[in-house]
Amino acid sequence: MTARPKGRPFPVRLISVIALSARAAPLHFAAYVVLAVVAGAGPVAVAWLTKLIIDGLVQGQRTGTLVGYTFGLGLAGLSAAVIPHLTRYLRAELDRQVGLVAQDRLLTAVNGFTGLARFEDPAFLDRLRLAQQSAATSPNQTVEGLLALVQAVITIVGFLGAMLVISPWITCLVMFSGIPMLVSEIVISRRRAAMFWEIGPVERRELFYAQLLTSVEAAKEVRIFGLGSYFRDRLLGERRKANAAKKRVDRRELLSQSSLGLMGAVLSAAVLLWSILAAKAGTVTVGDITLFVAAINGVQAALLESAGAIARCHESILMFDHFRTVVKAESDLSAPSRPRAVTPLENEIELRNVWFRYSADHPWVLKGVNLRIAKGETLALVGLNGAGKSTLVSLICRFYDPTRGSIRWDGVDIRDLDIAGLRERIGIVFQDYMTYDLTAAENIELGDLAKRDERALVHAAAQRAGIHEKIATLPRGYETLLSRVFYSFEGDTDDPETGVPLSGGQWQRLALARAFLRDKRDLMILDEPAAGLDAEAEHEIHSSLKRHRSGRTSLLISHRLGAVRSADTIVVLSDGVIVEVGDHETLLSAQGEYARLFNLQASGYTSVPSTEVF
Repeated sequence: MTARPKGRPFPVRLISVIALSARAAPLHFAAYVVLAVVAGAGPVAVAWLTKLIIDGLVQGQRTGTLVGYTFGLGLAGLSAAVIPHLTRYLRAELDRQVGLVAQDRLLTAVNGFTGLARFEDPAFLDRLRLAQQSAATSPNQTVEGLLALVQAVITIVGFLGAMLVISPWITCLVMFSGIPMLVSEIVISRRRAAMFWEIGPVERRELFYAQLLTSVEAAKEVRIFGLGSYFRDRLLGERRKANAAKKRVDRRELLSQSSLGLMGAVLSAAVLLWSILAAKAGTVTVGDITLFVAAINGVQAALLESAGAIARCHESILMFDHFRTVVKAESDLSAPSRPRAVTPLENEIELRNVWFRYSADHPWVLKGVNLRIAKGETLALVGLNGAGKSTLVSLICRFYDPTRGSIRWDGVDIRDLDIAGLRERIGIVFQDYMTYDLTAAENIELGDLAKRDERALVHAAAQRAGIHEKIATLPRGYETLLSRVFYSFEGDTDDPETGVPLSGGQWQRLALARAFLRDKRDLMILDEPAAGLDAEAEHEIHSSLKRHRSGRTSLLISHRLGAVRSADTIVVLSDGVIVEVGDHETLLSAQGEYARLFNLQASGYTSVPSTEVF
């Protein structure tokens, strides 16, 4: 795992975190600060007024003066009763507002990662999880800690004035006793932040097992294979590892705070004894004793609170560094300062000596691939699993950049093009297509959001994919929710049949409809477009695709070689290298790899099938 993020100087990081809260809800933030200042002065005011009342009674001061002191004491008590409730309300509102702003910034940053590499990096995924956890809470925890520190400082300064008048040397003793508390809390906060980073992979694995045990996608295999207890035990094992790490930090905190608490109690008892002896000797008044007792307890509590506040600020900022690192991270793909606009395809898409591997530690997936897809041509890619077909598609979509070589759109390196503009000109059906827990209409509309209000186009795409008739029979037609995870409408809470899940083949057709909605794109990529369909449906879909591809530039990937025989050009990939190029008849007559695979597959319909997978 990579090291924890290194931040800017601590004060700069502190200011940036607080600024996020201040910008998210400025009025609530200002009120929160004011209440913190008032709350910090409250204990000092109560102690002073109590001293004045006691001394006034002993000295026989006028009733009006004593009533004034009592009225002030009542106001201080009223403030102490009301301020915590106001503070709690303001804190909750700050949490909501800051959480909204932070989540927006985080998701905007993640959406800005134009490639896929970061989503395959375990260290980055751990950091992203911590960023999601800290985004909504760390800014306000930092503000809360800082205001608690301000409040404690106000209390300490107020009480120190009283203590200095009575005994300067005891004042210094009490102040110096707070240094060990501060150091201890900061050390613990650093250990806790480090612990959260170190157990990141453990907690992510725990979440993975929890999703397996609770998701509908995994439910069938978990039950048919009896995997529930196995995954539960692995989840609990990861939880025990995380708990053990947290327990170690908690034990150190318990030992440290208990020792410091004992020291504080001994100091308080010694100071109290001194004040009693001093009062008996006549060097201080009874009111002074009351003030002194309140002061020593108030200062001790404020010192402990200030140490804890500093520690909380420190820990929150350390955790917030993960959020800042994700938000400030550069894109995983290079981008030109002035990207070129993507013009409609006029000639060809060309791969020039393309080599690719996912990292220096991985083997080469593509090895010097040279390939041309002419405008209006249907090119088919075939080959065994792992030959590099899907990787080649990912490179054309620019989810990754070639390790060597280039991919060119009408002669222009796609790294010099606007990446959003490039993808806007591509329609695609992925082999691992998504199933969205949305309505049927929304599942199709996601293919081209600009057409989401044009229901006729949505219906036409569904008809072309052969799914329109099925959607029409659903309880609410195109407005039927294709999931039982959510309710369609608020009134559905008592209807167990509120959502209607589709079969695998029906979802496949819906994914095709999504691609068909992106009509008139310059390049249509079809990666196993009929893999989940029965023979009749597969024939129907490929016939529709053949009509749709006519005169269009398309790239077709299929393991079923009968589906690619009508392609203008067939390219055979083997171990990342192009080994054959030609049309169906040419490749069959060449008696090479394509002919071997085609005859092997064809023989499965007339003899015992082969176990070879491609």
